[in-house]
Amino acid sequence: MNATGRIFLLSPAHLGGKRADLLLGGRGRFALAERLRQGEAVPLGEAFSFLSGLYFRGKVAYASRFARPPLGVGGVQVITSNRGLLPVETPTTAADLRALAETAIHADEPGYRDPLRRDLAALDRAAGGADPLDVVLLGSIATGKYVDVLLDVVGERLLFPTEFVGRGDMSRGALLLRAARTDLELAYASVAGAVRRGPRARKVGTGDGDDGTATRTPDPRRG
Repeated sequence: MNATGRIFLLSPAHLGGKRADLLLGGRGRFALAERLRQGEAVPLGEAFSFLSGLYFRGKVAYASRFARPPLGVGGVQVITSNRGLLPVETPTTAADLRALAETAIHADEPGYRDPLRRDLAALDRAAGGADPLDVVLLGSIATGKYVDVLLDVVGERLLFPTEFVGRGDMSRGALLLRAARTDLELAYASVAGAVRRGPRARKVGTGDGDDGTATRTPDPRRG
């Protein structure tokens, strides 16, 4: 791609289940849970990295390495359920995380869709002379929960890593960590008109990620 700027949009972590209960339910005795329990704000990326594990850590590492944002534009933004786009370093409290869990991520949900459209448009305005500004989604394109909203605003500038097709969350995380570590950016394609599902991809070998994970079948409910 020949864009003068490139930003990354990260799909969010799941805010339900056992890991969320450990972090927010008062039972966790590790440092991050203690900080949140005491009312401290932590970076959004740190909280989501605990909730999502390898996948989100991979997204943060990769996007931080390869983002080329125009001046005044955050290069690594997280899609949220009801607060639009937030920079990965946004200070976030336990109450903030619980509030994010209250809204379903669905293209027909106004509480999710409208703030996301607002912030996408604001990013384009802030980019100013950067023409075109590539927007790379690090998340699922197999369902419409992200792409149906993003395509309406971003159009053909919405890209995704082609190696994501056929990989599950853990394999994607390992792939992204390896790419960031070896300084080799992945190939992208436009989401518009792309094949959104494919055969299972090659297994990422032990040592490619930080805990030697392998491919598993993608869960369409997750990002």
